[in-house]
Amino acid sequence: MHLTQALHKARREHPDRTAVVCAMRRTSYAELADRVERLAGALQGLGVQAGDRVALLGLNSDRCLEVCYATWWAGGVIAPVNCRWSVEEIAFSLIDSGTRVLVVDDAFTPMVSALQARVPDLETVIHVGDAPAPEGGLSGEALIAGAAPVADAHRQGDAAAVLFYTGGTTGRSKGVLLSHGGLYTTTLASISIGQRAPGVACLHALPMFHVAGLAMMLQAMVAQDTQVMLPAFDPAAFIELIERERVAEVALVPTMIRRLIDHPALAGRTLDSLERLYYGGSSIDGTLLEQTIARLPRVGLTQFYGMTETSGIAVALPAWCHGEESRAQGRHLAAGLPTACMEVRIARPDGSECAQGEVGEVWLRGPGVMLGYWNLPEATAQALQDGWMRTGDGGRVDAQGLLYILDRLKDMIITGGENVYSTEVENAVLSLPGVAQCAVLGVPDEAWGERVHAVLVLQPRASVDAAAVMAHCKRLIAGYKCPRSIEFRTELPVSGAGKLLKYKLREAHWAGRARQVA
Repeated sequence: MHLTQALHKARREHPDRTAVVCAMRRTSYAELADRVERLAGALQGLGVQAGDRVALLGLNSDRCLEVCYATWWAGGVIAPVNCRWSVEEIAFSLIDSGTRVLVVDDAFTPMVSALQARVPDLETVIHVGDAPAPEGGLSGEALIAGAAPVADAHRQGDAAAVLFYTGGTTGRSKGVLLSHGGLYTTTLASISIGQRAPGVACLHALPMFHVAGLAMMLQAMVAQDTQVMLPAFDPAAFIELIERERVAEVALVPTMIRRLIDHPALAGRTLDSLERLYYGGSSIDGTLLEQTIARLPRVGLTQFYGMTETSGIAVALPAWCHGEESRAQGRHLAAGLPTACMEVRIARPDGSECAQGEVGEVWLRGPGVMLGYWNLPEATAQALQDGWMRTGDGGRVDAQGLLYILDRLKDMIITGGENVYSTEVENAVLSLPGVAQCAVLGVPDEAWGERVHAVLVLQPRASVDAAAVMAHCKRLIAGYKCPRSIEFRTELPVSGAGKLLKYKLREAHWAGRARQVA
């Protein structure tokens, strides 16, 4: 299986159907395939060979979709860059992955010179946008116009397709390498969940640099849908696109759902074309779920649970679990049932399988499990065991096979659908002069699910305030990783062996809650 085969099929069967809508541009499947095979030819002409990484730094757009498919068509590996990262974080991912070709859009053209100064091996910058290309950069439109179409490289099966960089428990990002076959199989399994009509309009509100956003793009391509692009989430723009394009499907994280439900632009609107709302990234609280059902009663809700290392979707909570009877029985609090291509195992610390209802670590196994962490064999060996991906989440399975996530065993925070590893934030805070100790944890937050909270001990006679800490962090790491609240103490709780007891810091914030994650 190769990711481009869906585009071949769509061009054969529905060449005149609108494939992508972006602002005022409407592109048919025939036009999309032509642009993809020409851009692939241009990439090969620039030296992109089988397995080479092509980094993509841009907001959701038709052009970014073209870059993904052109990279696969040329035989390369697409490396989506988190648009919310700092220059330093982006530069690290480019250097670590050995990327020589970077594609940027208008929004990130101002970063190009800083990235070129930090990444010596960055040979080519391609601009895909409406403004002029940056100095020394190549115009994507000129490349497409001047290139001859090339044959599809047809890399498939275990061949690498995508390199995602995620946060790291050691304080450095890790590249997650996903395969053509794994992504395609996961896509087919995801489409099989629920009653999904092909050829509808699907709105991309999740950023495509995340595995969830990419997953929705792949599902829409296989279903031969019309993909409607929303560059960045804004409730008013979201509502306008739903109505204008008669959108039937969309995926959101719970923080986006809350912004939508609370937005005055939704008043008096029925969004009658919307049939399915997929959500994930973090669990949804019961109050928000009830508000969503009340406000959008015709919309079928499905929750997705997974991780970058499993090609996204591994478990799904289908629409029937959101019904009144299921909610009364608490099924809506589950992560869901494994997809058709995924196995779930609840494991004890020694690796043995837990009994039904017993809490242990969630392990996942299936074709979508990553090939491994880029150039990190030891980290790969720790994460994978006999084909099982150790998620670091604590959970249990009930008599119906529903998976419930109860705790997070690894030191990670999920805020607004973004993964934040505490060590990354702690390293940034500790580099500020005057800070002696730092512990970062996730605490409940009504708007974000969890927020990043830092507990600091200062050096004697040091004068550091919360504003200084936040300003310092914003220079080093993405804004969503920076602490939203800061607490100063004279000491941190430690064990007799001197080990930090972070759970003692968490207790006051999570007391009285059934789950220790939001």
